[in-house]
Amino acid sequence: MSDWASALSWGRDESQLVGELQAGSESAFDWLITHYHGAVFNLILGMLGDTSDAADATQEVFLKAFKGIRKFRGGSSLKTWLYRIAIREALNNRRWFKRHLQKNVSIDAEPEEGHAPLEIEDAGASPFDQLASREIQGVVQTALAQVPDVFRSAVILRDLEGLSYEEVAEVLECSVGTVKSRILRGRRSLKDLLDPLLGDSRHSTHGDASHAVAPTGLNPLLHGAKEEAS
Repeated sequence: MSDWASALSWGRDESQLVGELQAGSESAFDWLITHYHGAVFNLILGMLGDTSDAADATQEVFLKAFKGIRKFRGGSSLKTWLYRIAIREALNNRRWFKRHLQKNVSIDAEPEEGHAPLEIEDAGASPFDQLASREIQGVVQTALAQVPDVFRSAVILRDLEGLSYEEVAEVLECSVGTVKSRILRGRRSLKDLLDPLLGDSRHSTHGDASHAVAPTGLNPLLHGAKEEAS
């Protein structure tokens, strides 16, 4: 690890990192990529549902960050700035594929090569629970892909990435009230899609719904959808 990355890990002020980035410091960019690559990739994967496309889009995000860092004025944190670039890149990617491929994915279809559910492991789960969790991950990913983009991005940022309403508003460049409205509608849409699908998934595993355990990382997302039922 570089001296700069080591120092920053100990809590150096972000403004100093921005200064180094804008000066073209390679070690600062190394730290930025190392620190945020996983979060940006998972965010884009949640939007696209394809590991190969998510990897390509993530590279494009950091390339755009590298080219655009001199225009960064500190009106938001680096994290929200990167997430904003990532959301735009994911939406551009989806629009391109909709125009050129027009693909429809069935809930009953086997995952295509390169397509994968969110990678969420639960080391303490039994083999049976792991099987149920994988099925639920696939169902949730498929349902999430059907939620309109404008609502899905807000739900992912809030329920999967754990951002505050204010941070989501910064990323999406809208008011907190608009964010709350989008999250509410996104959760309702997700709930409507998940209710029948999760029931089918749970009963398909030895016919016992009580054993179907949601992966830990999906709990906030599922909990948010369940809130709309009450």
